[in-house]
Amino acid sequence: MRIVFLGTPDYAVPVLSSLFDAGYEVAAVVTQPDRPAGRGRALTSPPVAVWARERGIPVLQPPSLRPPEVAGQLAALAPDAMAVASYGRILPPAVLALPAFGCLNVHPSLLPRHRGPSPVAEAILQGETVTGVTIMQLDEGTDTGPVLAQEEVEIGPDDTAGKLTARLFALGGGLMARTLREWADGRIEAVAQDEARATYSRKLEKADGELDFTRPAADLHNQVRAMDPWPGAYTTFKGATLKVLRTSALPAPSESAPTGTVVTLDGAPAAAVTTDGSLALRELQLEGRRATDAESFLRGRPDLLGAHLPS
Repeated sequence: MRIVFLGTPDYAVPVLSSLFDAGYEVAAVVTQPDRPAGRGRALTSPPVAVWARERGIPVLQPPSLRPPEVAGQLAALAPDAMAVASYGRILPPAVLALPAFGCLNVHPSLLPRHRGPSPVAEAILQGETVTGVTIMQLDEGTDTGPVLAQEEVEIGPDDTAGKLTARLFALGGGLMARTLREWADGRIEAVAQDEARATYSRKLEKADGELDFTRPAADLHNQVRAMDPWPGAYTTFKGATLKVLRTSALPAPSESAPTGTVVTLDGAPAAAVTTDGSLALRELQLEGRRATDAESFLRGRPDLLGAHLPS
C-alpha cells in the first residue's frame, strides 16, 4: 500500500518507522518547516524529516496545506492513504478527500475522551490511571472522526506527560500499521464517536506550571507530572524561579505549618506543606543552576528549609 506520512516531532518517528518496517511504500513525508533551535538559533529540521532523509524518502515542508498547489503535489503522489501522527497542522478538506482510504491519525487518548492538543497532560492532571491510543479517520472536526482501533495503557503513579506520550506513540505505531492494512482490506468498520462522552483538553500555557500549595498534594503531584516536559512545574524561592521536577504526595507534618512552608519529613529532606498534606520536593532546579536531588540542593541552599513558597 502506498502512503504519505504526516508528522513532525520525536514522538511521530516510531509511527513512521513502524509503517516503513511493515512494508508500506512511503511515497513522501510531510512535516513542518525547519525552525531555529538551540543557543545558536540555527535552522533545524524536524526529527521526522531527519529520519526520512536518512532513508531516501522525499520530504515536503510546506508552511500550510491550504494552497491548491500543495494539494496538487500530494495528489500527484497518488497515495492510497495518509497516516498522520502529531503533524501540527489541520488538514483541509481538499487534502482529506485525496486518498481512497482516507487520512488515519494516531491520537494519544481513548477518544472521545480528551480531544484536543494536550490529551496526555489532561489525563495525568485528572489523576486517571488508564488512558490509551486511538486510530481514527480524520474529518473536518477536532478529533471527531470515526474510530478504527483503540488500545488501553496504564498510567503509572510517576509517569510524566513526556514519558507517557512516548509510550503511547510507540504503541500507536504498531497499531497504525495493523489497522491501516485491515481497514484497506475491509476487515474492520469505523465506529462513530459518542458525542455525549466527549471531553476536551486545551493548549498548555507557561502559567499552567505554577504551583499553588493551597491545593491538595496529590493534585500538585499530578500537575508536576503533567507539565513535564513543558511548560514545567515551578514556584518562586527568594525572587528566583525554582523548577520542581520530581515529587511525591505525603501526609501532613506532625506539627502544623502554613501552606507553602518547606519542612523535613521522614524520607523527604524537603517537602512543601499543602492544604491536606505535603508535597515532597524530590528534584529541583534553581534558576541558573543545574537540576539536582533535594539532598544535594539543600547542601548548597539550606535556607530552603523553613522558607515559605508562594501560593
